[in-house]
Amino acid sequence: MRILHVVTAFPRFPNDIISPWLVEMLKRLRAAGHDVEVFAPAYRGGGNREFEGIPIHRFRYFPARWEDMTHDQATLDRLRRSPRYKIMPLFYVLGGVWAAWRLCRRRRYDVVHVHWPLPHALFGWAARRACGARMVTSWYGVELRWVKSSLPWLKRFLVWALRASDQVVAISSATAREITNLVPVSVRVIPYTVGFPEAAPGASLPPADDTFVILFVGSLVERKGVRYLIDAVPLLPAHLPAKLVIIGDGAERSRLEAQVRQRGLEHRVEVRGRVAEQELRRAYAGASVLVLPAIVDARGDTEGLGVVLLEAMSYGVPVIGSDLGGITDIVIDGETGLLVPPQDSAALAAALERLATDRGLARRLGEAGGSHVRRHFSWPAIIAQWEECYAAVRAS
Repeated sequence: MRILHVVTAFPRFPNDIISPWLVEMLKRLRAAGHDVEVFAPAYRGGGNREFEGIPIHRFRYFPARWEDMTHDQATLDRLRRSPRYKIMPLFYVLGGVWAAWRLCRRRRYDVVHVHWPLPHALFGWAARRACGARMVTSWYGVELRWVKSSLPWLKRFLVWALRASDQVVAISSATAREITNLVPVSVRVIPYTVGFPEAAPGASLPPADDTFVILFVGSLVERKGVRYLIDAVPLLPAHLPAKLVIIGDGAERSRLEAQVRQRGLEHRVEVRGRVAEQELRRAYAGASVLVLPAIVDARGDTEGLGVVLLEAMSYGVPVIGSDLGGITDIVIDGETGLLVPPQDSAALAAALERLATDRGLARRLGEAGGSHVRRHFSWPAIIAQWEECYAAVRAS
């Protein structure tokens, strides 16, 4: 089957860390015998035409010097920076529609798989008109919440995009519910995953001493709720030798570091920033627990899935997550991890203390979490679901 993936950004060179889960998905689809290609915007006048064997069709939409609306930063964040970014979306849409139509007049595809349907459903529509391909749209949740909180005038576009899709796919049950609340369409739920290939059940290593190592991994932005995790540390019993390790970077980093200093927690909280892949793997292997204390941020955005939970669980590390968004597809409270109310540092501290003092529970949750990941979130399971989706849309 020939499948064209329409994306906002795609790696421009080796070690360009953009959507590694998508790259892995496309490589696995190719290994399964599918002819997979990518349709993506150019960056500053050009870009690579191939990445790890995957053909890339890049389209132009602005003079090269200013063609930077994608890749290095979230597009919505760029729109607030200058008037130039407020007019670029129109050229982006026009350039993409024209290029998609021209490409699909030259090459025929069975399926056009549209990621981020706002606005890429228009590209999928043009491709379908040009070559008769079926259109699959992947929804991540944040685009729905952007429209609801900041762009209500685009609601009719979302409704059109959903009804125009031959198959609608959400990354979590929570996102699927948001879609059906907007328009009554049939929705498949297919998550994505990352994981490390060599991670194995029971791969977690206890720290050299008795330190209870609390790990957070992710972007340091408001919706991750890291400040509530920092506030939970001093609520732990004084006799518990706990240490919080924060890995990641982002707009909230300086504020979080200031919070650590103000609370006098420098000896108990370490903000490492971005780390190399090998160090990240060592951090997972040495963690006692991973916490994702997500919240709903000021823009109405929250965690669409929670891939770091899957990564930790693949190492046999017990996890704690907020009871919202896509996290609830991964963490079944008391079975594959613990759930706590969002923005509740006291509840976080209580859950941490529970795992620190009941090592049997921590071990059971870690083992059950690893099994849950292998059954429902492994790459073979996810690729099988995508092949079923593509086969269904082609048959229709």
